[in-house]
Amino acid sequence: MKKDLHPEYSFTTIKLSDGSEFVTRTTMDAEEYASEIDSTNHPFYTGKRQYVDTAGRVEKFRQRYGLTKDTDESDEDTDADTEASAETDNT
Repeated sequence: MKKDLHPEYSFTTIKLSDGSEFVTRTTMDAEEYASEIDSTNHPFYTGKRQYVDTAGRVEKFRQRYGLTKDTDESDEDTDADTEASAETDNT
């Protein structure tokens, strides 16, 4: 293999949501990876239909990427201003 072409391939510990752990190799930089979904709680394997709270998913996304509601509200204000000016132009 050529040098400096391939990413580093190292060991990592995978932690599943049921508490079990196993060690595998990966190109990820992290020494540990926590999975939220596995065969013990995924509807495909359990056969149970789960309803996910969409508001919770949005909040989780915001926390993960450091977004605030202030950023979203400024976008909504811009949309409202655009709609108001469009209504004014039509009259």
